[in-house]
Amino acid sequence: MPWTHNYAALGNSLALTSLVVAIPIFFLFWALTVKKMKGHIAGIWTLLLTIVDVVLVYKMPVSLALSASVLGIVNGLFPIAWIVLTAVFLYNLTVESGDFEIIKNSISSLSDDRRMQALLVAFSFGAFLEGAAGFGSPVAITAALLIGLGFEPLYAAGVCLIANTAPVAFGAIGAPIIAAGSVTGISDFTIAQTIGRQLPFLSVFVPFYLVVLMSGWAGALEVFPAIIVSGVSFALAQFLSANFLGAYLPDIISSLFSLIATAVFLKFWKPKNVFHFPNEKVDKNINAVHYSAGRTFKAWSPFIILTVMVSIWGLPTFKAFVAKSGLFVNIAHWPGLDGLVMKAAPIVAKPAVYAASYRWDFFGSGGTAILISAIISMFILGVSPARGLKVFLSTLNQLKYALINMGAVLGFAYLANYSGLSFTLGLLLASTGAAFPILSPVLGWLGVFLTGSDTSSNALFCKLQQVTANQIGVNPVLTVAANSSGGVVGKMISPQSIAVATGATGLAGRESDLFRFTLKHSFVFLVIMMAMVWLQAYVVPGMIPTITAAIK
Repeated sequence: MPWTHNYAALGNSLALTSLVVAIPIFFLFWALTVKKMKGHIAGIWTLLLTIVDVVLVYKMPVSLALSASVLGIVNGLFPIAWIVLTAVFLYNLTVESGDFEIIKNSISSLSDDRRMQALLVAFSFGAFLEGAAGFGSPVAITAALLIGLGFEPLYAAGVCLIANTAPVAFGAIGAPIIAAGSVTGISDFTIAQTIGRQLPFLSVFVPFYLVVLMSGWAGALEVFPAIIVSGVSFALAQFLSANFLGAYLPDIISSLFSLIATAVFLKFWKPKNVFHFPNEKVDKNINAVHYSAGRTFKAWSPFIILTVMVSIWGLPTFKAFVAKSGLFVNIAHWPGLDGLVMKAAPIVAKPAVYAASYRWDFFGSGGTAILISAIISMFILGVSPARGLKVFLSTLNQLKYALINMGAVLGFAYLANYSGLSFTLGLLLASTGAAFPILSPVLGWLGVFLTGSDTSSNALFCKLQQVTANQIGVNPVLTVAANSSGGVVGKMISPQSIAVATGATGLAGRESDLFRFTLKHSFVFLVIMMAMVWLQAYVVPGMIPTITAAIK
């Protein structure tokens, strides 16, 4: 007999139930910020604590809790960990061949200033990777690049996590917005338009915030022209593409526009002072060696190939081909879970089966696109198969604890969903009445923290956002979009993102340091989003498209 969700299981009180089922989340915050526990250990303990919590509070059968956890662990390894493993492998190949020194030289020839490198690599190039592939690849690749340029690993990881905010809502060729449209019945084009009237403000702010974080107010003012070029070019292209082209291309267009505009600008403008981090050993001879265009192109070829491959892999036509090819693992009915959990009102109008399946498009995965890029690059860079295998095994050993952490945090995320924990917390926020528009980004932020994915957060909470907005007389398009826009600022602190970043930068075991680094910045960005949504709900509601034009 199926087990049914009970979102107010303790004394029929939503508040009390929320407080008790949030204990694992409080524990995770405490473990990372106060206890400074290693990420994989904190992740495992959080998962075990959540199993006990949901079994005691919701009376969830142990077998269902274990099955949901295993499903999450498998998803954490494939495709998430697969993407990180192959991305770091590609980077390590360029180091092994010696070509990364040439890459570093070419970036430094544009600017040896760490602030400019952060804008070019973490913000603009990272946004391109988010738009084309998503799911961890932007942070994994850009953080590794920044370390190679001379950034301290923790700082590189933190900067890339903070930079990877504005593009997340349009990531993986619009996947989060498509998910929001599918669960609400609102056109993904209309949702994209609305997000395109929210995130451009953040897109202008993020580059400035990054530079202030790195060099202080005086340092930011010193390079203010470059910040304006980077942020405004990105925001303008994001606004126009989101409002006139829809959900699929804003990240690709805005990132390339920003990258090219900033690179061209730096050809004609240089900062008065070159900024490096305190105690950094600066290689003053980095630009002393001049490489030919052909040699530089060869060194960059792995990332050029990567760009082409992830772009192809992200195309809807390619995804359709993969779907018909049979080149995937598909477990349509996850054993011990599918058909055995029922969602309940008010999440759904009437009890409905919470399906459970597993599908890994191993050929269509972004990780496989990166692996193929790496294999092609081996031949171009002159790395023999034996050396390539050695680098791959070394990369696997480098990431072993990070991979365990990814599995654990995804196990927690899936258990939170199938137990009803996520919905309990969401309903508590939705019960705030007229204040709900201000808190609607918080719901998206919470969803991304729990799941590590803006797509998953939208699938979880966008229907709830829509229903609640209708009840209080607010345009539901606004709250649905706010779920995704709020979610982007939760990305930098989600355990999944932290695991990806630490794995890519050799910081496994220092997840607590990175979490504490990004936590305050996530709160700052969240407050900005809350203020923006409040203004759009009650001060300038005309900014938001109406629902009558949005329904398919």
